[in-house]
Amino acid sequence: MTEINDAVMDKITKVCLCKSISRATIKKAILEGAHTVQKVNAAVGSGSGPCRGQRCGPKIQGIIEQMKEAGQI
Repeated sequence: MTEINDAVMDKITKVCLCKSISRATIKKAILEGAHTVQKVNAAVGSGSGPCRGQRCGPKIQGIIEQMKEAGQI
């Protein structure tokens, strides 16, 4: 049940507010090989809004680190 809730929350939680990019989209890019903030930005368009990644960059880095610690990447 927790996995389902996490999946739903990933879909509705926006990591990049400027471009309205969800945590699910960010995680998918990471699983597909984008293991740096710059590669995630290139893959999904995050970091290209008005804030130029100042808000989402640290969040994306945190997601990458969490996924590494969990052994997902």
